[in-house]
Order: sequence, then structure tokens, then C-alpha cells
Amino acid sequence: MKRLGSRAGLILVAVAASVIALAAAAAARTTSTAATPIVIGWAFDSKGAMAPFDNPALAAAQLRVKQVNAKGGVSGRPLQIRTCDTQGNKPATAKACALKLLGGGANVVFTTCDVDLAAPVVQEAINRGVLAVAPCIGTDQMGPKRFGAKGRLAFSFGNVAQDEGSAMAQFAWGKGWRTAALATDGVIVYFKNVVQAFKARWTQLGGKVVDQETYHSLGGNDVQNAVSRLNSKKADVIVTSTAGAFGALSTLITGLRSLGNDTPILNSWAGDGTYWLPKSPKVTNYWFVTFASVFGDDPNKAVNKLAKQVHAGTGGFITGPAAIDGVVTAIKRAHGSTAGAALAGQFEKFRKVPTLSGLVSFSTKLHTVFGRQYRVIKIQDNKARVVGTIAAKVVPKI
Repeated sequence: MKRLGSRAGLILVAVAASVIALAAAAAARTTSTAATPIVIGWAFDSKGAMAPFDNPALAAAQLRVKQVNAKGGVSGRPLQIRTCDTQGNKPATAKACALKLLGGGANVVFTTCDVDLAAPVVQEAINRGVLAVAPCIGTDQMGPKRFGAKGRLAFSFGNVAQDEGSAMAQFAWGKGWRTAALATDGVIVYFKNVVQAFKARWTQLGGKVVDQETYHSLGGNDVQNAVSRLNSKKADVIVTSTAGAFGALSTLITGLRSLGNDTPILNSWAGDGTYWLPKSPKVTNYWFVTFASVFGDDPNKAVNKLAKQVHAGTGGFITGPAAIDGVVTAIKRAHGSTAGAALAGQFEKFRKVPTLSGLVSFSTKLHTVFGRQYRVIKIQDNKARVVGTIAAKVVPKI
């Protein structure tokens, strides 16, 4: 009996050991699966025309990812950003970057801040059923409008041009300005759409358009002609949408001021920052709306802290962490799924979702943010400061 009991005991011990081993192995597999990183592949322009927008957004997003991971990640999985430099967003290079990131296991692909330049990356991602996200593209083309049915997987955390132009019109009207001269930079869709939206909302409010000019930055030689024509018209405000990095903004402002024309100039977030300011003559009476202030006076203290950490040059930096916040929310709401269709379905349901950049909303038609609060910044004698905030009440059709 003792031998039998001893043998039975040994069998029980062996069985128990096997059960423990199996349980440990299963736990290890579960932990391993849960700890698999959620990979965000980021195709960005480090030195080209989009670098002033792409670099700060990426740097701020990397800090946001560290904060998310420090709190346990997303559904127990850490976030990981893998980058690829598009080197000025040349189509072939951008496509190669997308393929590299997707081949490396990217669950979500981030891209540059202009829809034309981003198109090669977006197309490769959505063709494979992967969510494509731009931190700051500002047109309604980041979605089905441009990319067809597969475009349901494309979104941007920039402000849609219709919303931004509308907010600019509301601000101008609130300032007591009643006549506007429009100066459209025809080089990219976003620039054109902002001015179109301003005009639509401006006329709704009762404002009058006294002149409409078109010029082209990035090598265009017609800016001075636009300056001359604008100077010949009397307006309460001159409205444009163009970027300092694209070259024409400084020429437009200095050209008008050299003619003794001190009419307020109102720009979109594209004209954010002081990196482009000429030392002489100093820029005066220049206004723009943007996502956040990088000048230490943003209403949100967390934004000021982050801007300082990443040495942000424009308020667009905040769209990087905002996009991370959005992806995190979508994954959680999709019960941990990173499938493109699942995440897109959640994005389309976003209504005033909190992010570091403020409240974010999308819809089935608008895959670019609307309803976010803008900072209004004025530059006087090359010094920038926040002078107010504004949110669009209407998203006009253009």
C-alpha cells in the first residue's frame, strides 16, 4: 500500500507539474501576444517643403507615444513608431517608403501634410486595407472624395479647409472688417479651398469681396503682379492661405508694406511660425489662425510644455499627438482591433473626441477634422502673440 500510495503520489505530482507547465506556456503565449507592439509607420519629409510641418508633428507624437506606453500602452500593447524619410515627397521615394513600412508590419500608416504629396503613401496603405492617417492635411480629399471606396480608410487630424476658412471669416467679421480682398495661392488644393471657404462664409455673413487675385508660390513669378493689383483696391482685410516655407508669403507682405499698404493680412495655419520672417522690413499687422501657439502663451499649459520640448516652429506640431490620441481611442473602441476597416468605422463616429489639440469630430463625408477651436495669432514688428480663439459655427459648401 505504501508503494502504491507513493506511486500515486508521484503520478499526481507529475500531472500537477504538467498542468502548471501548460498553464505557464499558455500564459506566456498570451502575454507575448498582448505585448506585440502596435506599429505606426510614419512616412515624413525631413528636409523638403513639408519639413516645417512634418518634423514637429513627428517629434511631438513620439513624446505622446512614450506617455501612452508609460501608462500600459493600448489594450496591453505598446505603441511603436517606425519612420521612413520621403526626402521631399518625391512620388517614387514616397511609394518606396510606404512599401517599406507596410512590409515591416505597420498596423497604421501616417503620412505628410499635403494630400497631393501624400497620395502615393495613402494609396499603398489603403490598397492593403491599412488605415492611413495624416496629422495635418487640411482638405476634404483625404477620404473617399479623392481615393474612392478605399478612401474610407484615409483620415486627417488637420482642420478641413471649409472649417478653417469659415473660422477666419467669423473672426474677420467680429473685428468689424466688412470688405475683403482675396489672394489665392494656386499651388495646392488646401490653399485654394481655404480662400474659397472664407468667401462662402464671408458672403453669408454679409461681407463684401472687393478683389480676387491668384498667384503661385514655389517658383511662381506672378506674386508681384498680385501685389500691385491688391494695392490698387481698398479693403479692410487681405485674405490668403499660403506657407512661409513656400516662399511667396514674405514677398506678398513685404511687397504690400513697401507700397505703404498696411491693410491687415489674414492667413490660415499654413502661415504660422516666425521661421520665415524677413529681418527687414519687419512684418506688421499680420494675422493667422492655427491649432496651437508655439510662443509660450497658448491657453493650454500642456501645449506650451510640449511646444517647448520639441522646439516647435508652428502650431501644427500638436496634430502629431492629436493623431496618436485618435488612434488610441479608435483601437480601444474597436476592442483592441487594428484592422483598417474597424478603425475607420470608429473614426467616422468621432464626435467631439478629446485630444491634446482639442475636441475632434469626423463624419462619413468629412474625414478631416471640423469644429476644433483655433488660436488667433497676430505678428507685429516680428513679435507673435495669441489675441483670441475662434471656432467655426458653419462648415460651408465650396
